[in-house]
Amino acid sequence: MTAGITLTDTANGTTTAEHELAALQREHGRPLFALLLRLSDGDRQRAEDLVQETLVRAWQHPEALRADNFDSVRPWLLTVARRLAIDARRARQARPAEVGDAVLENARVCADHAERAAAALDVREAVKTLTPEHRDVLVLVYFQGASVAEAAAALGIPPGTVKSRAYYALRAMRRVLPGYAADLR
Repeated sequence: MTAGITLTDTANGTTTAEHELAALQREHGRPLFALLLRLSDGDRQRAEDLVQETLVRAWQHPEALRADNFDSVRPWLLTVARRLAIDARRARQARPAEVGDAVLENARVCADHAERAAAALDVREAVKTLTPEHRDVLVLVYFQGASVAEAAAALGIPPGTVKSRAYYALRAMRRVLPGYAADLR
């Protein structure tokens, strides 16, 4: 088998190298596949790819297959296959793990800073449309975190009035900010 020389058989259109590779595959394919299947943790696709790569290496190095100092080429093929499997494993470990679509669909989506800044501007503009009484209650209770009692004491109005003004302020905000209605409930 020689990589550079290909003699075409005019009867069936195949080359001498193809015949020799086919013979290698028939004779040593199963043991190669069994070894590579174990080395690739049962991944059949990876094992099949590595068998093909091993046979490509055999085609690229015909001198190793025709050496007279050994009876079989199987030890050479198994050594090449083992080294290819080790290289493939190292390559997979060197790069980050691949993530499937299912993982991405379940991942939590975090809003970026631009979206938060735009939302804050929208809310500021909506607050400006409120009456001063409603705006004061909303700012104290929702933006400054005051309790109803603290807001009532600061504004000099009863707690019930603070609650009703907060309710009507939020209702007005929902009308001005229809896209944010779910966030305001």
